[in-house]
Amino acid sequence: MLKLTSVQAGYGRLPVLKGISLHVRQGEVVCLIGGNGAGKTTTLKAIAGLLPIRKGQVEFAGRDLTRLPPEQIVRRGLALVPEGRRVFATLSVTANLELGAFHRQDKKEVRQDLEEMLARFPLLKERAHQPAGTLSGGEQQMLAIARALMARPRLLMLDEPSMGLAPRIVAQVYDILKELQIVGVTLLLIEQNARAALKLADRGYVMETGRIILDGAAADLREDPEVQRAYLGKGYQEVWE
Repeated sequence: MLKLTSVQAGYGRLPVLKGISLHVRQGEVVCLIGGNGAGKTTTLKAIAGLLPIRKGQVEFAGRDLTRLPPEQIVRRGLALVPEGRRVFATLSVTANLELGAFHRQDKKEVRQDLEEMLARFPLLKERAHQPAGTLSGGEQQMLAIARALMARPRLLMLDEPSMGLAPRIVAQVYDILKELQIVGVTLLLIEQNARAALKLADRGYVMETGRIILDGAAADLREDPEVQRAYLGKGYQEVWE
């Protein structure tokens, strides 16, 4: 469904992505893990059209997205849940959800999807008329996910969905991602919480200083000694179980 081939991108004169290649098949959950500054967020920005690609190619469903602007990429079926949630703080929860469907003309179905999101996320339904900025961090993360789903994406990209959240809320967010996985939503997930990401994912890639240094089945990456040492922490086996 998604294919990156030798993609290079960066900020100004600073190169960040140094020729990365990866792919995501339809229905898969794929995670991208690595330390701070590895290039994970830059990868999603490049895919979403938020950062120019200097060299290489991004294909989605067989079509070249490399030079398309972000709004056209959303129309093609990719949606991004950005790092830090980025909700519109002064707008209501409902207005934030409606903005997720900005490109859609099917007003009746947009309204149905809005009701479905409020049913799927009961906490958002309780706060439907509150300004999004008054929500807790976990509630804002749920809103950001629901807003992206309002675009009816074929592939949902998530940037650090567990960042800054309490463990109990992280578990709730990952329960939502598991539900999306069950109903067949394709996910590309970027996480520093490698343990949670590799438990959910089918496959994974490990990034370091703008390059893919390792990839494989998530189960294999969990057992890899270097991945355990660098990203899963001491006592990994005990904590994982």
